[in-house]
Amino acid sequence: MSFPSHRPRRLRRTQALRSLVRETRVSTEGLIYPMFVCPGSKVRTEVASMPGVYQQSTDQLVEECREVEGLGIPGIILFGLPEQKDEQGSGAWDPHGVVQRAVEAIRKAKLDLLVITDVCLCEYTSHGHCGVVKDGQVLNDPTLEHLAQSAVSHARAGADIVAPSDMMDGRVAAIRRKLDEHHFTEVAILSYAAKYCSAFYGPFREAAQSAPQFGDRRCYQMDPANAREALREVALDVDEGADMVMVKPALPYLDVIHAVREQFDLPVAAYNVSGEYAMVKAAVRNGWLDEKRVVLEILTSICRAGADIVLTYHAKDIARWLKAC
Repeated sequence: MSFPSHRPRRLRRTQALRSLVRETRVSTEGLIYPMFVCPGSKVRTEVASMPGVYQQSTDQLVEECREVEGLGIPGIILFGLPEQKDEQGSGAWDPHGVVQRAVEAIRKAKLDLLVITDVCLCEYTSHGHCGVVKDGQVLNDPTLEHLAQSAVSHARAGADIVAPSDMMDGRVAAIRRKLDEHHFTEVAILSYAAKYCSAFYGPFREAAQSAPQFGDRRCYQMDPANAREALREVALDVDEGADMVMVKPALPYLDVIHAVREQFDLPVAAYNVSGEYAMVKAAVRNGWLDEKRVVLEILTSICRAGADIVLTYHAKDIARWLKAC
């Protein structure tokens, strides 16, 4: 049957009707707020390319965590800016490192937040790459032990979930094995399973001070042209013991999010990355876009594609807007 028997506009006539038949519903329950922690005390420095996002010392970070908790956002993911960097990235597994101290402080504050820690070496290495470097090459297998050590140090500090973002082959298995050996069997792994070598990471590298000092990350992060390869990457991480899998970035890879959702039963996360955030903020600042409408449309599209969890710098604003509805 067709028009005039079928009139799709009937169900768009009022807000109540539109809400009743809405297929994708967004809420704060699936949001994760990324945060950057640095050394010192009373430090709160705004990231120039990411308005509203800060590099902050642990004392300031804990205060913002209280705000995040109050908004009903269930969790955060932490990225660290160490005092010193070296060739190996040893600050990543230092028990007194900046992330480890921050996790301990959040636990001491008894906040009802899930604490996720990013597991990678790029913020901690003097060369800015995500693994051990020798003769200009990023070495896969020697990096695995360092990543596993880092994950254990985060778990020991009190992390609920560790999130390896390095894209080394075999790192999920190495981390799961090391966590279990140290009796952290309840600590979950959120794998950056399909992480693309994207131009959308620029502002993050300013925030995390993690730009590579030579070359780029194409030899370990994924080629933006490849979708089937993403499914192979996800399958490998699932087989190695990942509890959740992530696609990063989100907006340019909605097709990949959808494909992962269709093929795998694990929770699927998507990272609405710094460049996506910065573009919206720049357009809003120039009066070109309605921030609330655009951000909620972006979130809806990511969830509609199949994401259960969305990591986004917009999380606090989204929570406020949804509360006001």
